[in-house]
Amino acid sequence: MVISKLKSRLIGKNEGKKVILLGLDSAPPELLFEEFIDDLPNFKMLVEKGISGRLRTIEPPITIPAWASMVTSKNPGQLGMYGFRHRKGNSYTDFWIANSRSIKEKTIWDILAEEGRKSTVIGVPPSYPPKEISGNLISCFITPTTDNYTYPPSLKSEIEELVGQYTFDVVFRTEERDTLLKGLYDMTEKRFEVIKYLMKNKEWDFLMAVEIGLDRLHHAFWKFYDKKHHLYEPGSKYENAIKDYYKYLDKKLGEILDIIDDDTIIVVASDHGTKRMKGSFCINEWLIEKGYLVLNTRPVEPTALDKCDVDWSRTTAWAWGGYYSRIFVNLKGRESEGTVDADDYESFLDELKSVLREIPGPDGEVLKNKIVRPEELYSTTLGDAPDLMASFDDYYYRAAGTLGHSSMFLAENDTGPDDSMHSMNGVLIIYDPQQDLGVEASGASILDVAPTVLHLLKSKKAIENPNGKVIKEVLNDE
Repeated sequence: MVISKLKSRLIGKNEGKKVILLGLDSAPPELLFEEFIDDLPNFKMLVEKGISGRLRTIEPPITIPAWASMVTSKNPGQLGMYGFRHRKGNSYTDFWIANSRSIKEKTIWDILAEEGRKSTVIGVPPSYPPKEISGNLISCFITPTTDNYTYPPSLKSEIEELVGQYTFDVVFRTEERDTLLKGLYDMTEKRFEVIKYLMKNKEWDFLMAVEIGLDRLHHAFWKFYDKKHHLYEPGSKYENAIKDYYKYLDKKLGEILDIIDDDTIIVVASDHGTKRMKGSFCINEWLIEKGYLVLNTRPVEPTALDKCDVDWSRTTAWAWGGYYSRIFVNLKGRESEGTVDADDYESFLDELKSVLREIPGPDGEVLKNKIVRPEELYSTTLGDAPDLMASFDDYYYRAAGTLGHSSMFLAENDTGPDDSMHSMNGVLIIYDPQQDLGVEASGASILDVAPTVLHLLKSKKAIENPNGKVIKEVLNDE
């Protein structure tokens, strides 16, 4: 693909440019670039006139840490963030939740601030509690209250005067889908009203906003859309719910395009993609069956592991559930009731990796299971990393960490209604109103976004030791 000349025009001289990065949580290329594109005139225009392609995300493909990796060009091992929650020290039950204070690396807006430039940041996970920045910030979906969610604090009154009570997230694992849909649209409407207000009324060189609603929509309505889903419901009143929301987002994008001038570059990116969920694999039930996890008493109904009566003196390994499973070894000298000798640690991990890889599906079919040590994914593993990271059938199956199930595989999620899983490919679009390119990007990584944005803004500073590159370099641009 010969695109170097065309792309160098976009990535090249951009004195006085601004950049808006619109984050669409979980947007997959299969929908945005393929199935729905003809019904999305504004996104289609960006694709036809800009640079677009699949954006490979990090492992694990989870909202936190994926957005943090995007804005720092650092992988989860360097960030010390392996998901939403993390084991606290060597405790069997205590954990901590990632938040804005967990990010020690410089973000795009931190680097721009060193040059005296201003940013506006809206809903980028994790951004609660709000940190001081050079510009304006509204925190993200992990915000537990509405007491303090902006920087500067005075911005809160402006937001509430504009849209009333601001909405950070919705309850999406619910059977009350009519209520959920209403809440999704209300939340997104408020978000874009705030985005447009800040675009018009605040000084900024870089503006980034993440809409979480798309992710919530996928999780709640995928089985009504995807005919390959094992729980597909034909003829449901929700069969067009996903497409209709994409069309609504396209309209909101159009409102942003009506505001920007020719010196503003639009970047659209997602933190990961989405696909159907086949069900859940009960990882702790399997560990019990194989003798790694031992209980004094079996629960009679689905129960979280930390609520179970575990015999730690006879347990060698246990696991957490989620989009992937974090597996922990009960190591002598590390855990309070450790059972695995330090000399046997390496061979024990190799044993676990080997048997976990061979777990078949519910009908005996071969699954694409990936079992790795964090060190195999990341050269640095800061923070409270698990001993093993396990994904089942290329992330088609969730890991169910609860116990008390009659089967090793469940047809649904064990923690509430959920139809979809995350996938490794998100989307990327770069659109400059002054250019007419229509070229396809290939091989781009989520870790390339921060270096590319800084390059578009002609920043004299850069990410220190980034894992990604400026997109033009990834695509062999000269």
